[in-house]
Amino acid sequence: MKFLKVNMIDKTIQSAPVPDEYENLGGRGLTSIIINNEVPADCDPLGPENKLIIAPGYLSGTPLVNSSRLSIGAKSPMTGGIKESNVGGTVAADLAHLGITAILIEGQAPQGEYFLLKIDSDGNATLIDAQDFKGMRTYKLVAELKEKYGDKNSVTCIGPAGDFQLTAASIQTTDADGRPCRAAGRGGLGAVMGSKGLKAVVISKGGKATDKLVDPSAFKEAAKAYAKAVREDEFSGEVLPELGSAVLVAPINAAGAFPTNNARFGQFEQADKISGETMAAIIKERGGKTTHKGCAQCIINCSNEYVDPDGKYVTSSLEYETIWSMGGMIGNDNLDEIAKLDFLCDDIGLDTISTGVAIAVAMDAGYKEFGDGQAAIKMVEEVAEGTDFGKLIGNGPAAVGKHFKHDRVPVMKGQSMAAYDPRTLQGMAVTYATSPMGGDHTAGWVVDQNLEDFGGTLDRFSAEGQVEASRDTQIHMAAVDTVGICDFAQTGLATPEGIETVYKMVATKMGKPFGEDDWSAMGVRVLKAEREFNRNAGFTNADDRLPKMFYEEPLPPHNKVVIISDEEMDQTFDF
Repeated sequence: MKFLKVNMIDKTIQSAPVPDEYENLGGRGLTSIIINNEVPADCDPLGPENKLIIAPGYLSGTPLVNSSRLSIGAKSPMTGGIKESNVGGTVAADLAHLGITAILIEGQAPQGEYFLLKIDSDGNATLIDAQDFKGMRTYKLVAELKEKYGDKNSVTCIGPAGDFQLTAASIQTTDADGRPCRAAGRGGLGAVMGSKGLKAVVISKGGKATDKLVDPSAFKEAAKAYAKAVREDEFSGEVLPELGSAVLVAPINAAGAFPTNNARFGQFEQADKISGETMAAIIKERGGKTTHKGCAQCIINCSNEYVDPDGKYVTSSLEYETIWSMGGMIGNDNLDEIAKLDFLCDDIGLDTISTGVAIAVAMDAGYKEFGDGQAAIKMVEEVAEGTDFGKLIGNGPAAVGKHFKHDRVPVMKGQSMAAYDPRTLQGMAVTYATSPMGGDHTAGWVVDQNLEDFGGTLDRFSAEGQVEASRDTQIHMAAVDTVGICDFAQTGLATPEGIETVYKMVATKMGKPFGEDDWSAMGVRVLKAEREFNRNAGFTNADDRLPKMFYEEPLPPHNKVVIISDEEMDQTFDF
């Protein structure tokens, strides 16, 4: 177990044992607690005092399936608060196999200097001049890095958006095929990476310094039981391999919770043209892949490869959130255009959610017509070109709304909502408003608890039980993101027996007992650190609110508004 501390000012790299205060942490727990402890909350997010933390999950690199999740943390230039962005691919597993618990990027390279960080098979790191790569798009960048350093490397990198330090800039990581199509998208952490003067991190595969397990046989027994549960579950074992996360388009649209035309409507009339079922049919007809392994140690294979009419690769993987943001949210029913937009965002290094919502706000303000997918493509291309309007789109929906003096901007703490309208799913109103991360669905996804078809028991139009549901889920997800388990593989811990296998695996790595109370304590500890940072940065209860449009504009077809009161919102984190 070691930290790699990279000082961009004097270009020194130190390898050090993990300090006691960070022992038994990984992923989000590590990134958030380090940021709270070591970064001045009032610092400039794009200045030298901010730190960029890259940390595999606590269970990454172990025999556990679907555990190659990487957390990247910093003070967010988009929200002004703390941020952890989570991504799959192969980077987390490769770092863990090198015995690297976290990389801490500190300081800021002198103006005009740009670097990449190369980590070899022994876990030794070197900063290498990367000035020639500045401004390069991610697919070309990765191809050149692979040619130079070989295929047996994973890459995490930024594109032009990060080079320009735009606040919707993502950090891209390579998938199992070596493509930079996995995004740590939210919060603008690509801009932080660019501000450090760091273009890419190249990580050697095949390391053999993985943290030792105290009881390997007990761990493997629990991991085997967990994998069996994931495979046997209908959703993770059958539905996700066939349709991926795009399976959600039809049911969320049917529920009237699919934000359309900048959240003016809850249903998209052309949703069947962009549904998971339609996408799968197109991919099969053209010879693409509906089932694809994108992440290391994945047994779900929910990824896909979308191809054009000639069978040529366009993008991987076309996900629900992107189909929404570049589809229904901008009124676009053309899957080929949506796939092109997904590729462009990966290639330029942009969060598809923030970028799609930024385009939606521009269209809502009258800049272009809803449904004009070609106009959307041009807007995204302008980001890479560095035009004034491109930089506006690349800075996200709040910047676009300010530019057009348009007040229908669906952001929370400066970060856009995701693909579930809170007026139809009241529990998501709580998560969007109160999550320390800003508008974020993964921080506390309570859609299942709000929809009867998903097994939910809460009245989705009522406030009753929604605060408690969001609170419990936010605590749980903080722990999930700390240990590094894929969200879609939570079917393995959905039963009392399943979560017990997770407790057992954590215990056999820690070398001490670990149970239900410890799991909750882990999640609470992370959330307290995140909220403490935000309070020190100047956040108050007034920041745990939604834009007025959600309280004042009834959403068709159900014509409901958010009814969670301010007082109820303020009780969310009464731990």
